[in-house]
Amino acid sequence: MTTKTHNTSLFDFDGRPPVYKALPISLQHVLAMIAGVITPPIIIAGVVGSTPQEKLLLIQVAVLASGLCTLFHLYGVWKFGARLPAIFGVGFAYVPTLIAVGGQFGIEGILGAQLIGGITMMVVGYFIQYIRHLFPPIVAGTVVLVIGLSLYDIAIRYMAGSGNVNAEGFGDPANWMVGIITLLAVLGASQFGRGVVRLSAIIVGILVGYAVALPMGMVDFGAVAEASWLSVPRFMPFELEFHSAAIVSMVVICVINSVQTIGDLSATSVAGMNRELKTRELTGGLLGNGLTTAVSALFAALPTSTFSQNVGIVAMTKVISRSVLAIAGIFMLLAGLSPKFSAIMTTIPYPVLGGATITVFGMITMTGIQLLIKDELSARNVTIVGLSLALALGISQVPAAIAQFPEMVRNVIGGAPIVVAAITSFVLNLVLPHRSLADERREREEIARADAEAAGQDPDVQPLPETDSRGRDGAEGSPQACR
Repeated sequence: MTTKTHNTSLFDFDGRPPVYKALPISLQHVLAMIAGVITPPIIIAGVVGSTPQEKLLLIQVAVLASGLCTLFHLYGVWKFGARLPAIFGVGFAYVPTLIAVGGQFGIEGILGAQLIGGITMMVVGYFIQYIRHLFPPIVAGTVVLVIGLSLYDIAIRYMAGSGNVNAEGFGDPANWMVGIITLLAVLGASQFGRGVVRLSAIIVGILVGYAVALPMGMVDFGAVAEASWLSVPRFMPFELEFHSAAIVSMVVICVINSVQTIGDLSATSVAGMNRELKTRELTGGLLGNGLTTAVSALFAALPTSTFSQNVGIVAMTKVISRSVLAIAGIFMLLAGLSPKFSAIMTTIPYPVLGGATITVFGMITMTGIQLLIKDELSARNVTIVGLSLALALGISQVPAAIAQFPEMVRNVIGGAPIVVAAITSFVLNLVLPHRSLADERREREEIARADAEAAGQDPDVQPLPETDSRGRDGAEGSPQACR
């Protein structure tokens, strides 16, 4: 008589580890994403002049949508859903466009344009199987690399005390002390811990940082006392309005976000599962993200996207169990139904969040580099990556440089380096001639042969040393052009 054994591995997508192992890792996914989920609705509520009740509603449905969206993508329905160890939720990348649209057309204009934007994303998802070759590792890796680099300032601002540099007490040494203690706790747990402690390094750091911040008066429980225990969202709490300018802006940013989704899902499969992203996973991810974005508009939840910081956690821990991430989705679902539960998670001070997540953002950057070196680092590809980084990060650091551009252009690329990197790398990959390292080596040999003939020397040129895919010489010593 045989006994059927269950897969309990943390490192298998179909693994179902025991709760005591899964819970800490799930919770750190929740804590890594919660600030990113609630910040967009808080910002947009201020832009559109929402009442306190409307602001609470926008936060609640954002948290609820993030939980449902994550579960939807983990398990999928028909062709919809990535079925990868990825976290989805209300995305921060849309904020610049949402601010511009909301300031002119209000929350009703945002939600109407969002509905069309979500449908557009589904169209992109359907056709991605035919155009996926246009997004090779050199493009996806560039996008992921810029995602990681563009998040560093968020972590530093958090460690300094707030997401807003004009906030009271920003840069106070006490904030930095708490942030650094949190960071050291994360490093200690990840490098010297064993088992669950090592895999839960971020939650260990947050607990240590929270314990330090509590007696220093950095934790505010006011929002917890005011929040209700249970609240169910309503269908279409706001009327949808459709304005052409708002729709165009939202469609553009939704298409660009699809490129970010490609990058994040590629990073998840490469760094977490040690394999390339499958076409059906990519198609399902884009179709599902478009669907959740469109449906979210009907409940006043803002557009959804992948969460890059959680990609970093997967890359760092290698924990890809669907059950682990599903628990995180359930946490968010419960938080969305219970505003009080959600309010408890928002009591974590900014310095603690910054200290805990800065290592995660670094992992995202390294994942982008991993994607890049899967392709040849030829002169062509180096040009694509270098120019994309230069334009993306340069424009984001000097926003005044595009101050005289049309408003729609500023809304799309202003303050969003991911958009610039995606457009630049995509276009350059299309227009630059494809030349491999072998082609470049043959070209150098031909030049050396021509120079030898012109100088009246023996044109029988020795082949230059072979180079590997990273552009390094295969033989020691300096190459000789001719005998």
